[in-house]
Amino acid sequence: MVDIFMNSGLALLDPIMDSREARAMLIAIGLQESRFSYRVQINGPARGFWQFERGGGIRGVLSHSETMQTAIEICLRLRITPTEDECYVAITYNDALACAFARLLLWTLPDKLPQQGDPDEGWRQYIEAWRPGRPHRETWDRFFNDAWNIVTKGA
Repeated sequence: MVDIFMNSGLALLDPIMDSREARAMLIAIGLQESRFSYRVQINGPARGFWQFERGGGIRGVLSHSETMQTAIEICLRLRITPTEDECYVAITYNDALACAFARLLLWTLPDKLPQQGDPDEGWRQYIEAWRPGRPHRETWDRFFNDAWNIVTKGA
């Protein structure tokens, strides 16, 4: 199931943004944030499988110099007004938009995405990009390794 919206989300982006590393990070972060089960954060404001907040990741992707134009183009292609409020509503159930925005948020990071076997770097980048309020380090390594297993089995 993850492949369906991952493929549709990544298809909205320049092909250079699609890589095994990107897919592994997107899966790991989706597992960490929502287990791909919750589109609305339990007792919180975040939305979508990657748990974006209106003034956090959504604002970041819509305003960052490296992602703004692409984010606006994606919204227009999907007939979504490219505003924080409209994207916040849409990202709840539009998994392709959620995936594309998650990848764009990773794109804002200055370092290369982590390789297989490097959950510590994955954790560092996840914390830097998502800035979770209550991070759970104890679950990350398993999710990161599970994500890489999913990606390498699909290769």
